[in-house]
Amino acid sequence: MRVGVLTGGGDCPGLNAVIRGVVRKGVQEYAYEFIGYRDGWRGPLEGDTVPLAIPQVRGILPRGGTILGSSRTNPLKAENGVRRIKDNLAKDEVDALIVVGGEDTLGVAAELHDTYGINCVGVPKTIDNDLSATDYTFGFDTAVSIATEAIDRLHTTAESHMRVLVVEVMGRHAGWIALHSGLAGGANVILIPEQRFDVDQVCAWVTSRFQATYAPIVVVAEGAMPQGGDAVLKDGTLDSFGHVRLSGIGEWLSQQIERRTGKEARTTVLGHVQRGGTPTAFDRWLATRFGLHAIDAVRDGDFGRMVSLQGTDVVRVPIADATARLKTVDPALYAEAGVFFG
Repeated sequence: MRVGVLTGGGDCPGLNAVIRGVVRKGVQEYAYEFIGYRDGWRGPLEGDTVPLAIPQVRGILPRGGTILGSSRTNPLKAENGVRRIKDNLAKDEVDALIVVGGEDTLGVAAELHDTYGINCVGVPKTIDNDLSATDYTFGFDTAVSIATEAIDRLHTTAESHMRVLVVEVMGRHAGWIALHSGLAGGANVILIPEQRFDVDQVCAWVTSRFQATYAPIVVVAEGAMPQGGDAVLKDGTLDSFGHVRLSGIGEWLSQQIERRTGKEARTTVLGHVQRGGTPTAFDRWLATRFGLHAIDAVRDGDFGRMVSLQGTDVVRVPIADATARLKTVDPALYAEAGVFFG
C-alpha cells in the first residue's frame, strides 16, 4: 500500500503531529509507503511530491505550520483538474489519500471520493472549530490560548490608560474563538458572526464599564456584523473557493465607540498570530490521535470517511457529514456569556 498525504487550506498548529502519527504507525505497524503532496490540492494537481518516511517526521511534533506546505487551491475549478489528479495518483502509484483540512479542503475530498471514486480519508483541521460531526478540530485550542493570552496582556494597558481596547480575532462564520477566548480572558463584550450586534448596546456596555472605573475589552470575530450592516471586507477579491477576505470590523467598531462615547478606543488585530507557533498539549494529543486513526481507516479500506472526536472517542463519519453545514455557536451558549457584558 502506498499512501499520499496532503494538508490544505489555512495552516494551523497540529498539522505536523497528524503527519507524524500517520507515518509512524503506517510504517511501523503496516509497512506502508508514503509520499507527501506539496501545498494542499496543488500537489496532486501538479504532481508535486516530497519524500515522506520516518526520518522526515522526526522532531516535528512541537512545530507549527506544516512540513508539506498548504494552499487554498481548488482542483475542481482547475482545467481537467480531476483527470490530472487521477493521472498523477496513478503515476505515483498512490492507493489512497489522507486529506487534512477544513471545510473547503475536505469538501473536495468528499467530491473526489463520492463522484470520482478516489480513495480519500479525511482529518478535520481548522482553528475556527466550525466543522460539523466532530466536537473539536485540532488547532482551535492553540488559537484560543493565544487569543486569551493577548486579552490578558491588553487588560493591563487598557486600565493604565483608561481606554477601550477592541480585539479582533478570526472567525468568518463561527464565533468559537471569540466566545472561548473572550470568556476566558474576561472580556466585557463579545461579538460573534452568529448574532448581529447593536452598536448602541455595545456603547452602553462600554460606558457601564467605565462607570465601574474599569477599562473595557471588546472581543469581536472578524465576521461579526452590526444590525442593518454588512461584513467589513479587506477588498472585493475572492479565493478559489469563493470566499471574500474579511478584515476591519475591529477598527470600524473602535471608531464607532470613540465617536459615540467620547472615550479613546484602540484596535488590536490578532490575525495570523492565532494560527502560528507551537501547538498546545491538547492539540498535539488530538492531532496525533487523528493521525493514528486515519491510517487505520486506510488499512480497513474505509474510504470517504473522516476521523472525528466525539467525547473522548475517535470515530469515523462520512466526510460529507462534516462539510454539509458549518458548526456554529448555539444561541444558548452565547447567552451564558452575557452576564459578563458591560
